[in-house]
Amino acid sequence: MSRACELTGKAVMTGNNVSHANNKTRRRFLPNLCNVTLISDALGQRFRLRVSAHALRSVEHRGGLDAFLLKASETELSQRAKLLKRQIAKKVAENDTTAAAAAQVWLSGQEWASLPAIAVRNVRTGIVQAAPDRV
Repeated sequence: MSRACELTGKAVMTGNNVSHANNKTRRRFLPNLCNVTLISDALGQRFRLRVSAHALRSVEHRGGLDAFLLKASETELSQRAKLLKRQIAKKVAENDTTAAAAAQVWLSGQEWASLPAIAVRNVRTGIVQAAPDRV
């Protein structure tokens, strides 16, 4: 098992220990790796990954594993993470097309024309709501 983060690609770095007398000896800087179980909302499954503490904070900041992987570059992901990213992207695209089709059926042209000018329709969810008053 390599000492690299599966989500960010953060791996071992090398450098020097420098003493007070300026003696230099080679050393390795190891990433802070943790074995964690992350849940994919789109797939409804749990995945065990070996990630760095920094990546774990980034996943939480971006709103979960799905959002992190969809935004992440393929070059820094491991093979498992790339496969997971493709599965999530496929599932999200599938859900978006069904939601858009449902929204079109839900509110057809005649009904749309009868709405007041300040109404706003969320394309993704199909929910129509009044826009805030503009002063």
